[in-house]
Amino acid sequence: MKLSLNSSTIKPTPILDKIRVAGEAGYDGIELWATEIYEHVGRGGEVSDIEKALADHGLEVPCFIAVRNWGESVDWEYKLALDEARRRFELAARLGSPLMVCTPPILDDDISQLHEGYQDLLQIGRDTGVRAVLEYISFFKSLNNVADTVTVLDRTGDPDACTILDAFHNWNNSTTLDDLRALPLERIAHYHIDDAHPTKASGTQTDPDRVMLGEGQIDLAAEMQILKEKGYDKWISLELFNAELWEQDPLEVAKVGLKKMRELVG
Repeated sequence: MKLSLNSSTIKPTPILDKIRVAGEAGYDGIELWATEIYEHVGRGGEVSDIEKALADHGLEVPCFIAVRNWGESVDWEYKLALDEARRRFELAARLGSPLMVCTPPILDDDISQLHEGYQDLLQIGRDTGVRAVLEYISFFKSLNNVADTVTVLDRTGDPDACTILDAFHNWNNSTTLDDLRALPLERIAHYHIDDAHPTKASGTQTDPDRVMLGEGQIDLAAEMQILKEKGYDKWISLELFNAELWEQDPLEVAKVGLKKMRELVG
């Protein structure tokens, strides 16, 4: 397994410094967000700056985040959402990322037609060489657990259909260890690792409640064991959105996270 830092873990840090921190801490890769690249360019930077920083620090971009609005848009708004999705897929391809996270609707709880939009994203993925990965978010009304995600994947009838596992979202909703065991290996494109606030109940937490590995309630070792039993040998990425960590030295946060990931991976 290769270990990656999701740039949200040290979010306030400028993107070129995030890349430097990930390299200096010893990660194999860094997950980047389209919005932070847009911000870098909007402030006068170039995408080539990011390409050079990645090369200088020997980092891969295992996964790119994210495309949104595709699941809830219709008519001309849907066309605009797909146009923006294609731009982001092409940007991911330029940076060498093999995966694009596709985020489901926040408020719409009807997933019966979600596979249709995802099929369009899978085709954009084939056009650009970046695989479209269907995400579930535990506190969204639409797709919020592995079992429902599998239903959408099955409805596509597409062999490229896959998801990204996330320890926090598994624990914070109805996903069980048995759900993970039942998920075919080929359906798992990526894995986000994180822990949950030590005192708040499952089902009540959101992104800012994530804490450093080993400081929360999730049995991360159990999930890791299931991944190993399946033969999962892809990427594991540390993804936190903790404001207290954002106030700390980003290099130290990255180093602590990497140390804890290595301990879990064994």
